[in-house]
Amino acid sequence: MTESVEERTDQPPAVSAEGSGALSQLAQLFQLPPTHPLFEEAITHPSLANEQPGISDNQRLEFLGDSVLGFCVSEHLFARFPAENEGSLTRLRSQLVNAESLARWGMQTPIPEVIRLGKGADENRLKQSLNVIADAVEALIAACYLYSGLSGVREVCASIVEFGLEKGHSGQLDPKSELQERVQAHGAPSPIYVILETQGPAHQRWFRVQVCVSGQPAGIGEGRSKRDAERDAARKAIEAGWPLPDPITEPPNGE
Repeated sequence: MTESVEERTDQPPAVSAEGSGALSQLAQLFQLPPTHPLFEEAITHPSLANEQPGISDNQRLEFLGDSVLGFCVSEHLFARFPAENEGSLTRLRSQLVNAESLARWGMQTPIPEVIRLGKGADENRLKQSLNVIADAVEALIAACYLYSGLSGVREVCASIVEFGLEKGHSGQLDPKSELQERVQAHGAPSPIYVILETQGPAHQRWFRVQVCVSGQPAGIGEGRSKRDAERDAARKAIEAGWPLPDPITEPPNGE
């Protein structure tokens, strides 16, 4: 009797009726049965797998999904913008598939509600984390590809592209490029990015980066790659109003 109680304690929390509805909605969006092992794996964060040996997290699927997404988005943009050159298409693809854009799309799906986290995880922070949501999106794309093939996953990736285009990403600069242009317009030297911290094993590395403008700290960002962390830091610097306007000085007496 005691053994059965301990076994139940080790299992993930039971899903509520409301949560079950969200699971079904998300599974349908990615053309997967809600009880399929690929779907369960895709929404399992490493924090849960670390606590419960034998459960697979979504990192392997995320690895595959990154490549599948890149191909499908490239194919979609190639067909949608026949007059654009390679450079323009590359920049646009980069803006549409980076962690920030994927997380923005993922936030308007049930992913934050159904992501499976460990008991010791900071649930509120992780469910709003750009990288956690972006990883889940890519993992679900891989699961969709493995279950439904290219025809099915193309529909999902097209939805991500169109969502990004509707939000105006096609006309937006990368945050690092935008900050660079703002700083140059003020006649200041280029921003400097400094790695403050790295965490995790090689295949799950996290970076914390600070951007400095004119020698002053302007923003701190985090990401699963150095580039993503730098972009996040630049975005926060822009949101904070950097580069700040030059201080107003009083003219010398007599002028």
